[in-house]
Amino acid sequence: MRVAKLFNLVSALALFAFVGTAAAADPAKPTAVLTSADCVKCHEQPPKDIAAAGGKHKTEVTCQDCHVGHPPKVKKPIPQCSQCHEGKPHFKLQGCLGCHTNPHTPKNIKFGNNVTDPCLTCHTGQIEQLRSFKSKHSALNCSFCHNVHGRIPECTQCHKPHSNDMAAKDCKVCHQAHKPADVTYKSDTPSKMCAACHSKAFKLLTSSTAKHSKLACVYCHQAKHKMVPQCTQCHVKPHPAAIMAKFPKCGECHSIAHDLNRWGEAAATPAAAPAKPAAPAAKPAAPAAKPAKPVKK
Repeated sequence: MRVAKLFNLVSALALFAFVGTAAAADPAKPTAVLTSADCVKCHEQPPKDIAAAGGKHKTEVTCQDCHVGHPPKVKKPIPQCSQCHEGKPHFKLQGCLGCHTNPHTPKNIKFGNNVTDPCLTCHTGQIEQLRSFKSKHSALNCSFCHNVHGRIPECTQCHKPHSNDMAAKDCKVCHQAHKPADVTYKSDTPSKMCAACHSKAFKLLTSSTAKHSKLACVYCHQAKHKMVPQCTQCHVKPHPAAIMAKFPKCGECHSIAHDLNRWGEAAATPAAAPAKPAAPAAKPAAPAAKPAKPVKK
């Protein structure tokens, strides 16, 4: 039995020496290299993730560009993000996987409701608007609205529309999300958008018989909210100088721009109040008291 074991051991050593000698004698034989096709044989999900939402990880790099080896030859095959991503403020942030939870789908980013600073390393224009144009939005964290990266919520998620016929897309006609109180609008903005807040002015204007009723609100109130034009911007010299000197304010005769030419109301003077009855004449003063007679002793 011992002889048989010894024989097997010698045979194995001889075979090992032969193989080693043969390999050394053939230096041109290429070293085996892993390819992405080899990776998918064991790692099925990462290639699927990259194919679905890999971004540049799909189009510009291979498995081997990030994972430079495989155990047992390489003990730590998972790379650091900074191996490739460098040179920008965003790449200096710590804890990449806190937002980019799956590096094989790097743009599928989810985070909680208290994230702002990481966003500012890329989205500088938005934070400048929030800080320059103070509003309630300025006090919110970025992720309060954008809880998924790239998601732009509808305003009606938090805000009720001004009127029932306004859709979510109509909000952006006047409001920008990062400076919502700085209201601006285009020259073709329909008057019904203004009527949602300024209903009294709108009703007066549309029921008026004056030419102003044919104009859109933005014809006079141009470009910026609360812009009130002077009448003379359109009506340069409406009356002779003598009339303008006597009545310098247009509204003294023409009422208001939304309800023009209410002649009776604008020019009427209040009726004279009835005269008050004359105050009764003052009573004559009482005569002075007679001096007392001396008392006889």
